[in-house]
Amino acid sequence: MKLSVLIPVYNEERTLEEVVRRVCAVQIAKEIILVDDGSKDQSRQILTRLQEENERARDPLNQIRVFFQPFNQGKGAALKTAFGHVTGDVVVIQDADLEYDPKDYPALLDPIQAAQADVVYGTRFFGGGAHRVFFFWHYVGNLMLTLISNMLTNLNLSDMEVGYKVFRAEVLKGIELKSKRFGFEPEITVKLAKKQCRFYEVPISYHGRTYAEGKKITWKDGIAALYYLIRFRLAD
Repeated sequence: MKLSVLIPVYNEERTLEEVVRRVCAVQIAKEIILVDDGSKDQSRQILTRLQEENERARDPLNQIRVFFQPFNQGKGAALKTAFGHVTGDVVVIQDADLEYDPKDYPALLDPIQAAQADVVYGTRFFGGGAHRVFFFWHYVGNLMLTLISNMLTNLNLSDMEVGYKVFRAEVLKGIELKSKRFGFEPEITVKLAKKQCRFYEVPISYHGRTYAEGKKITWKDGIAALYYLIRFRLAD
């Protein structure tokens, strides 16, 4: 099995190298597809150097591939670009910050490797490793969005907005992403539910950031997520 790790990047110069190091440390053959979404800090220079170092090292387990968006468009747009370059059998979404730990990959991949699941979502709410305490209103907003998502899809997810999402590459074929920002989360959930994919959840650790530390999602993205849930449930 070959893994494709998709990492959207926007102004993550403080965490980027450490995230890539942690992903590379997972002992699974993989391609690491990083898409810079118009960063204004040193992220692009770091990505170029990381790719060059990887090419010289010829690491048999890790192939780093870097792509640059012409300007900032959002997480969904960066992932759409990344999906177009996937060559692996299984795809995992990895944020470029340090909120999610690649040590959780084996647990996330297990239901797919056991041929039980087409899609695996992490969950920050049940079990798993260490968790940094959430912002209360983020937590409430997440619960509400997940509840509405479950009502529209007839799933019983506990954490629809979670960053860790894993897919068999086959089930992503034919899905055209429309959301350019954080609407990716509800859009992909609704579209995969419509395809009657087998969903599993796996507890994960979570180390959330404050806005001062670089967290980007806001209440406006929550409103947009609600819109996208309804939009993509009623029509593509």
